[in-house]
Amino acid sequence: MTIISHNPPGLYPPYRCYSHATEIRGDARLLIISGLNGYLADGVTLPKSFEEQGEVIWQHIGTVLRAADMDYRDLVSLRFYLADPRYDEANVRLRVKYLGDHRPSLTVVCCQLLDPKWKLEVEAMAAK
Repeated sequence: MTIISHNPPGLYPPYRCYSHATEIRGDARLLIISGLNGYLADGVTLPKSFEEQGEVIWQHIGTVLRAADMDYRDLVSLRFYLADPRYDEANVRLRVKYLGDHRPSLTVVCCQLLDPKWKLEVEAMAAK
């Protein structure tokens, strides 16, 4: 399987940890991860800060990826739902921490989340 990032000339420069499109060629397994929130494993405890919830979510993503014999480098698409636009820079810092120079396709949406205590929800797709 080959993963190709597409950032063609004529489009605006891609943001940090981002590609305009990601193409998957060849036989592959596709893992679609539902929106994850920042609850700890007990399903009750939720950290209060955006950064703490984000760390928990990225750890949850890692757990799901490992269960499918994948890792963060296998992510091909991410969708971030922020409860407030002021969380954008902290969200970017978390992406840089977990993705390094890996650049999957991504979208960031600011919206009212289902539970007002949630600061962030993340959906992901990975392929291998």
